[in-house]
Amino acid sequence: MINLVTKHFTFSVFKTPSIHKAIRCSLSSSAVASNPNLVVCSPLEYSFTVSYLIDSCGFPPEKAISASKYLNFKTPDKADSVREFFKNQGFTEPQISQLLRKFPLALACHPQKNLLPKFQFFHSIGLSSSDIVKLLTARPKSLGRSLKNHIEPSITLLRGLLQSDDRILIAIKRCAWVLDWDFQSNMIPNMQLLRDVGVPGSKMLYVLTYQPRDFMVSTQQFKSVVDKAVKMGFDPTRTHFMLAVHAIRSMTKFTWDKKIETYKKWGWSNTEILVAFRTDPWCMMKSEEKINTVLDYLVNKMGFDTSVVAKNSLLISFSMEKRIIPRCSVYEYCLKKGLVKNKNAFGWWLKCSESIFIKRLQRYDKESPGVLKFYQEKLDHAS
Repeated sequence: MINLVTKHFTFSVFKTPSIHKAIRCSLSSSAVASNPNLVVCSPLEYSFTVSYLIDSCGFPPEKAISASKYLNFKTPDKADSVREFFKNQGFTEPQISQLLRKFPLALACHPQKNLLPKFQFFHSIGLSSSDIVKLLTARPKSLGRSLKNHIEPSITLLRGLLQSDDRILIAIKRCAWVLDWDFQSNMIPNMQLLRDVGVPGSKMLYVLTYQPRDFMVSTQQFKSVVDKAVKMGFDPTRTHFMLAVHAIRSMTKFTWDKKIETYKKWGWSNTEILVAFRTDPWCMMKSEEKINTVLDYLVNKMGFDTSVVAKNSLLISFSMEKRIIPRCSVYEYCLKKGLVKNKNAFGWWLKCSESIFIKRLQRYDKESPGVLKFYQEKLDHAS
């Protein structure tokens, strides 16, 4: 069982006082149109800070002006040292520009005092230089967090929850927000909600490792998702419960309703859709295009009844090229050869593992040589 840590942490937000009055100038005609009182300035009228952000960091003018409210420097020395620091850590110029546009206050950091200790800490927990580049390019605001008061305590808490440094690294790589989130306000209460409905710690552990984003919503929102999964009849002690929570949590009501509408167009009833979702929650995670492609092939090309596909909703998640088309092709081949006796067994043909499927084809190949070769040709074509 996961040991839920309830220790309170002090979180510090990196702040720089606004000592530069915003320059109300822009090259954007749309900005002028929306605000007739906006003064349009030429590049020569920009402050040094704005000009630096545009010329050296690749900021759009409007973004540079906005960032200049929180930054003010008269010479390029400090900002250049920050950019040089990132370059020495393995960032490319485009990555540095992307990072700074997302988090301009990085330019106010002291490379050796503020930035280097965080990089050293990230290395100490097992992140490679390329991992750190990806992490901070995706979520540079982590650089504004206190190492002592936020980042280190967050890793300590994650270590208590995930019980493995390897899982910590997976969680961080899967979601850069992990290092930047308020665990005490959201993640811990949300995990408690799952415990209250009977979700075993091992099931939470898996999702926290591979889909930590699922926990990073308000407790009210998360409770609504959990309640919906319970109402749909999912067993909290089974893995499918957490998969359902992930599926419901990951899409808006509009997107959810569009998926329901897509299945209904293929004749599925509300009950069939619910049963399909309980059988394989991933069927609701697939795009409308994928759903239509699979059902069109199985129903219109292969002639399988749409209600039978609904009972085998796992098929929606399979690859058309690598699984469905090659296996359906050899299924038809074996039918013509008289090797298949049960024409309703197509679900088995598509769902069984590759090793078991090959063993069945080997048996048929003894009766009618060429079955395995035919299947391999279809697989090669898919590649």
